[in-house]
Amino acid sequence: MSGDMNVLIAGGGTGGHLFPALAIGEEIQHREPEANIHFVGSTFGLEAKVFPIKDVWHTLLPIRGLQRGFNFMSLGRNILLPGRVIHSLIKLKTLFREFSPGIIIGTGGYASALPLYVASRKKEPIPIVLQEQNSFPGVTTRWFSEKARKICVAFQDAENQLNTNTILTGNPVRQGIMDGNKLKAVKEFRLDSEKKTVFLFGGSQGSAFLNQIMNKVVNNIAAANIQVLWQTGDKEYDLYNKKDSENVRLIPFINNMANAYILADLIICRSGALTLAEVTVCGKPSILVPFAAAAGDHQTKNAQALVNAGAARILFEKNLKPQEFYHTIMNLIHSKAELDQMADASKKLGRPHATQDIVDHIMELAS
Repeated sequence: MSGDMNVLIAGGGTGGHLFPALAIGEEIQHREPEANIHFVGSTFGLEAKVFPIKDVWHTLLPIRGLQRGFNFMSLGRNILLPGRVIHSLIKLKTLFREFSPGIIIGTGGYASALPLYVASRKKEPIPIVLQEQNSFPGVTTRWFSEKARKICVAFQDAENQLNTNTILTGNPVRQGIMDGNKLKAVKEFRLDSEKKTVFLFGGSQGSAFLNQIMNKVVNNIAAANIQVLWQTGDKEYDLYNKKDSENVRLIPFINNMANAYILADLIICRSGALTLAEVTVCGKPSILVPFAAAAGDHQTKNAQALVNAGAARILFEKNLKPQEFYHTIMNLIHSKAELDQMADASKKLGRPHATQDIVDHIMELAS
């Protein structure tokens, strides 16, 4: 790859699409410091805040996804959509003319669809690489799968469904996520290294449902001398912080997730693709509660892939009773053999070198 190579990376809207884009860009830049990397996202996505903080070269399009609701706000946003598309296409035409990308990488979300469309319509089509995070391919991946030279997928199920130019690579994970230190973790979270620990989190923002159901059973778990490390999210910390005790540690947001993972004997979480990538590279058994409102119910499909491999149990939010939640936790935490089997299965699914593998395939096309 020569120093004048121009790489355009399009994706965003949510962290699940944005952070793989950033990880891929960082790895390309690490290998080829002279490469020109330009990110494309949406003014309405998380990237509008993150790109300036990361100080990356970027363009934000005034585009947002089709609103599925039936209220006045959704209707109003959908009415504005055609104008936003036209404005975005004008910006992209200028960008493609001035930047002249030699390869385009799409990581999904509505922010990536238009750049991929423009690339695919060129007289001399620009090579496209897609990175699909979920077990059920997203709309953008399905739209452009036949135009892509390579599709890097994280789940075997996605590979089976796309059935064209797919490579099983896994999802990028944060650097250092496997480098937790148990001794430091015990001090950081003020917990006992000799006791079993359940780690519950609902993503960086927390999960109202997981917080509510844990609140109903946490006293009984603690009474059984099991520790609970509980990330509530900033917004709900004040609702539950009175539950903090010798065996229960509530934290609004955990900066050092590597230390939380290494301390955990059992994890309870949602089943977003990037969360599962971290859980599996760390080789942790888990109870997964898919977010029911996720697009295309992709979190259930992600979770099912781990369940099928013997790495996780799945509980469905609808009709989940505290008693079932409690017994599932206690039955697993007291079964070392089952936890060990699940941990082994989880570790086998983990792909710690996913970012490097994805970039290997990008470099092959870009050279």
